[in-house]
Amino acid sequence: MDLERDEENLGEKEKLSLIHGFLQAEVQLQLSELEAKLRREELSEERYLAKVKALLRQELSAPNGSGGPNPNGCPGKRPRSASQNQTAGAGSDVKPQIFPKSGIIPGITLGKADSPSSLAQTTPPKCLDCRQYLDDPDLKFFQGDPDDPLEEPEMLTDERLSIFDANEDGFESYEDLPQHKVTSFSVYDKRGHLCPFDTGLIERNIELYFSGVVKPIYDDNPCLDGGVRAKKLGPINAWWITGFDGGEKALIGFSTAFADYILMEPGEEYAPTFGLMQEKIYMSKIVVEFLQNNRHVSYEDLLNKIETTVPPAGLNFNRFTEDSLLRHAQFVVEQVESYDEAGDSDEPPVLITPCMRDLIKLAGVTLGKRRAVRRQAIRHPTRIDKDKGPTKATTTKLVYLIFDTFFSEQIEKDEREEDKENTTKRRGCGVCEVCQQPECGKCKACQNMVKFGGSGRSKQACLQRRCPNLAVREADEDEEVDDNIPEMPSPKKMLQGRKKKQNKSRISWVGEPIKSDGKKDFYQRVCIDSETLEVGDCVSVSPDDPTKPLYLARVTAMWEDSSGQMFHAHWFCPGSDTVLGATSDPLELFLVDECEDMQLSYIHGKVNVIYKAPSDNWAMEGGLDTEIKMVEDDGRTYFYQMWYDQEYARFESPPSTQPTEDNKYKFCMSCARLDEVRHKEIPKVAEPLEEADGKMFYAAATKNGVQYRLGDGVYLLPDAFSFSVKPASPAKRPKKEAVDEELHPEHYRKYSEYIKGSNLDAPDPFRVGRIKSIFCSLRGNGKPNEADIKLCIYKFYRPENTHKSTKASYHADINLLYWSDEEATVEFRAVQGRCSVVYGEDLTESIQDYSAGGLDRFYFLEAYNAKTKSFEDPPNHARSSGNKGKGKGGKGKGKGKAASAEQSEQEPAKLQVPKLRTLDVFSGCGGLSEGFHQAGVSETLWAIEMWEPAAQAFRLNNPGTTVFTEDCNVLLKLVMAGEKTNSLGQKLPQKGDVEMLCGGPPCQGFSGMNRFNSSTYSKFKNSLVVSFLSYCDYYRPRFFLLENVRNFVSFKRSMVLKLTLRCLVRMGYQCTFGVLQAGQYGAWRRRGAAPSLGWLCPPRPCVFAPRACQLSVVVDDKKFVSNITRTYSGPFRTITVRDTMSDLPEIRNGASALEISYNGEPQSWFQRQIRGSQYQPILRDHICKDMSALVAARMRHIPLAPGSDWRDLPNIEVRLSDGTSTRKLRYTHHERKNGRSSSGALRGVCSCAEGKPCDPADRQFNTLIPWCLPHTGNRHNHWAGLYGRLEWDGFFSTTVTNPEPMGKQGRVLHPEQHRVVSVRECARSQGFPDTFRLFGNILDKHRQVGNAVPPPLAKAIGLEIKACAVAKLRQDTAGE
Repeated sequence: MDLERDEENLGEKEKLSLIHGFLQAEVQLQLSELEAKLRREELSEERYLAKVKALLRQELSAPNGSGGPNPNGCPGKRPRSASQNQTAGAGSDVKPQIFPKSGIIPGITLGKADSPSSLAQTTPPKCLDCRQYLDDPDLKFFQGDPDDPLEEPEMLTDERLSIFDANEDGFESYEDLPQHKVTSFSVYDKRGHLCPFDTGLIERNIELYFSGVVKPIYDDNPCLDGGVRAKKLGPINAWWITGFDGGEKALIGFSTAFADYILMEPGEEYAPTFGLMQEKIYMSKIVVEFLQNNRHVSYEDLLNKIETTVPPAGLNFNRFTEDSLLRHAQFVVEQVESYDEAGDSDEPPVLITPCMRDLIKLAGVTLGKRRAVRRQAIRHPTRIDKDKGPTKATTTKLVYLIFDTFFSEQIEKDEREEDKENTTKRRGCGVCEVCQQPECGKCKACQNMVKFGGSGRSKQACLQRRCPNLAVREADEDEEVDDNIPEMPSPKKMLQGRKKKQNKSRISWVGEPIKSDGKKDFYQRVCIDSETLEVGDCVSVSPDDPTKPLYLARVTAMWEDSSGQMFHAHWFCPGSDTVLGATSDPLELFLVDECEDMQLSYIHGKVNVIYKAPSDNWAMEGGLDTEIKMVEDDGRTYFYQMWYDQEYARFESPPSTQPTEDNKYKFCMSCARLDEVRHKEIPKVAEPLEEADGKMFYAAATKNGVQYRLGDGVYLLPDAFSFSVKPASPAKRPKKEAVDEELHPEHYRKYSEYIKGSNLDAPDPFRVGRIKSIFCSLRGNGKPNEADIKLCIYKFYRPENTHKSTKASYHADINLLYWSDEEATVEFRAVQGRCSVVYGEDLTESIQDYSAGGLDRFYFLEAYNAKTKSFEDPPNHARSSGNKGKGKGGKGKGKGKAASAEQSEQEPAKLQVPKLRTLDVFSGCGGLSEGFHQAGVSETLWAIEMWEPAAQAFRLNNPGTTVFTEDCNVLLKLVMAGEKTNSLGQKLPQKGDVEMLCGGPPCQGFSGMNRFNSSTYSKFKNSLVVSFLSYCDYYRPRFFLLENVRNFVSFKRSMVLKLTLRCLVRMGYQCTFGVLQAGQYGAWRRRGAAPSLGWLCPPRPCVFAPRACQLSVVVDDKKFVSNITRTYSGPFRTITVRDTMSDLPEIRNGASALEISYNGEPQSWFQRQIRGSQYQPILRDHICKDMSALVAARMRHIPLAPGSDWRDLPNIEVRLSDGTSTRKLRYTHHERKNGRSSSGALRGVCSCAEGKPCDPADRQFNTLIPWCLPHTGNRHNHWAGLYGRLEWDGFFSTTVTNPEPMGKQGRVLHPEQHRVVSVRECARSQGFPDTFRLFGNILDKHRQVGNAVPPPLAKAIGLEIKACAVAKLRQDTAGE
């Protein structure tokens, strides 16, 4: 075609519109205003052109101005003259037009064009109608109408459609528009651009037309036969979806002024555009149906569902991918919103499920767009019957009563509070279109409003005005855990020694003093207000503030001295002052270690406090119809069962300390215990040896109840001493080199040095030393200063402390040390604990057996000489045990060291505790049981797991266990009804059989509730936590462990935690809760778990992890700390990704061979442990997910440097493995927050970057840099870690239940291979041995591993339970 001739045919205004898209927003606005004036005939055409030229000259000569455009498009929007009407020209064919590619527009002379580089700095040109890029090679033109087409009015009267005759009156008489079908259709704008009709163009009143073959409504055959060829139907007034045609396909339709048309097959050229439309509709169907039944799934689970759904036949794509979900996210979310609108108002909306909230954040979806203006919600075929999930909770009477009593009061209180709040409460964001609608006046909520004649009781927002932004924000807030709350001091009852004017006439002593102690005369009885009290009675005490409730105390002594008539009060703590708060029984008190001297005049009166001891037949009384009332409420009677530790929130059996005969007149249990604690904490020396050099030497010293002797190994903090070898400078990240911003346009977002999963700032493990001498310096008077005890120690080097540095530790055992003759003097106070260090050659057993025999065991085989940087044989004094003397000063011989240091460890071994018969509820694949078995504490005889693949995995690993694959509520009901077997004939555990109960009940049932009200209460009452507590109450096991996620402690204002503890305390269990970090017990990943425990003390961390130690818990604004003592360091170094998986063979994306060979020996201590001592040639489950071609390309382009993630992706076109190619990401808007790049290029990908609403036309797909990440990055910490690689020297930051590069778990790419982590790598990260079997498909296996309790954590807990059982056994044998 002759380009020059075409050029001449262009009108001035059409040429102008071509550069319109290149201009800055404000200039575009001015141009639009000028155009509007021309249209309204306020300006002549000449005046209009003159103004436009002046404006353009000014703009294009400005710095950074638009360069000459390079359009490959069509004329701009032509202003209509007054004579043109809407249907004029409807019959003319729309033919493609081609315009010049030169940078100069003929007919308009402008200032000089900028250099080509400035093109990247401005918005590329877009068609003003369809908003598609004019320079997009994929922009397609309508290729012309079919042969002999008819216009719409004429076509509708064609006899083949047999609805009207040629008489036009038919249009008026017909009530509804006629309906037809259209096949072989294409949709285009006035300029002939083929365009989608679902991107908001119709809603913005852009005229779209369609051509095709129209067929009668009853014809289901999409071929052209029997149809009427039609041209330029429209403009389209509305489009709509009318559900699915009884199968998989959505029926989509158009409405014009004349008729409704249901779409059949698109024309060949329009098929790709229409395919996307069908894809998004079908995808929204999958999402809505999946979330109806699975409200608690994660974003990764939804992805899995989408990626494993096969598209229906007839759609022209072969798999759904994450890219297609993100591409259609806005539409999918709108469909979910419309589904929620149609739903039951009592149902929590699907929109606030965790999975939808993640999708909304990731894709940057705009919520609350008004949908009423277009008939576009999918008319959902049917609301699917909900999958009921677990049945109604089976509860014991006790658990039921506690919950019921508490809730009936709580709900009323909450409703009163809500009434107060509602006057001020925000009812929406006020910004979205939903909030700006008027109230409808028709829905249930409106009819209840006073203004519409209702009672005003329900206080619900109009259903049409339920703000989605507010709902999502509240759901997000609900899951946030805020631990940065200041510690509150424990509430001391009164200030000591307060003077009060005494009214002598009220108080008179009864009898003579029973004891005079210096200045005090002690009495047994006193008469106050004609009521006689004696020592040991309980009293109420008046507070200074009369509005406060009375305090309660036991009188432990009474005397008179210069302060007046006094008594010693041992306080009781009311349940409401404990962690139980409002859930406690108002009559229940707790013993605490708090007491003080008070004046007798504060006593208000005598009260009765009864100790309710557990009955002798306690274990068999579970599940009986016990009365929840412990005592009658007469205003003066209370009871207590437990002693309470206010710092650690521990409930324990009351101490059994008894007074002696000579101190019973003033014996206070609180004073006695506090003295004992203080006494135990004070360091002391023992067994003096000799005096020399102004020092006194000793053979032993004690601290915190532990005795340290000469020759013992000790732990010290990392700063206690340094080594002679300068440490290799820590592997700080290399300085950032300048990055090519054009190639890596998102790299600027990486300004923070912090990388999640990095060990750079991990503290060193403890220093280890051996005590050479214990001494105190002598004072001037010749006496030793025993308050200042010092140790002289020999330093031990770890492999990484030698000149070989960190690399040496990788292959060495984690408990290997090197002897050195270097000495250091340290404060005894700085000692963190005792350990055993032996010379390997002195052992009578193998090093492996010795190391596995207990915690805190180290060995050495060589000595290290820092001066010569060499390893040598240890000297004789290192091999023998040092001075063990009892004041004799003799040397130990041979293996004396091993014998004596092990003494304390070996004693418990003599007391063999039988393994506890265990029931594991919600067992999963068995991580908790695996750890308990490794600790030798239990034998899991029964397990309950509803999910079949996990239950099968449990059976594979525990062939001797009875695994019930059914609802735990059904089983408990059977047992409580006296049944011995279930329907499959499996034997049910009976009362008295279960000695330990463990499990982690899922909490999702109540994770979307902000307040308790009658409907959410019924959910909570039926939650699995309640079922689990009922198991505990019925079976009454000796030990009980409830494991859950960290959020368990903060769910619903900690209500779940409080009610759990309340039930356990009432059952008679000693219990506490705490957050433990798996990474501190030998797994290489972090996840907080919050066990509630019927046990004595939490395990000590053995590995130390960075940024992981904020393990305190906040309940009701009070911070509780766990009584873990190792908060700054641990005995061993951190386990890294390299330790864990460097020995596994290389595999590719999608590797699926279930069994392969190892191809090599284990390289690290962890790998030796995890492979086990048995020779295992077969490696199982080293398989990884097969990611789509686009995701695989992104993974291939993530650099191998530590900390790499999506922000390092290059912006290039890449050929994919499926033969298609990616596009470059276009930066089309000025980014207000981040400005421009160093070369002046734009950084925004959506109009929201400029502070405007999002424009659907800005979305881009199939790009190497995912469009959605720069779109929403500013709001979400730049999505740090998405598409992130693990770091060889780092750790796995969370549990992975489904490795997705864009999922919450973030860094899931292998450090060097272009794939996500394999199932076996994830299993190792949780500490599962390689021999542990998993079951099902790859995603089943990932989920089994991700949901499990890490066995090393379970083992640490198991060892503590074992120690507790040993202590009890020793106590019982001593008592006999």
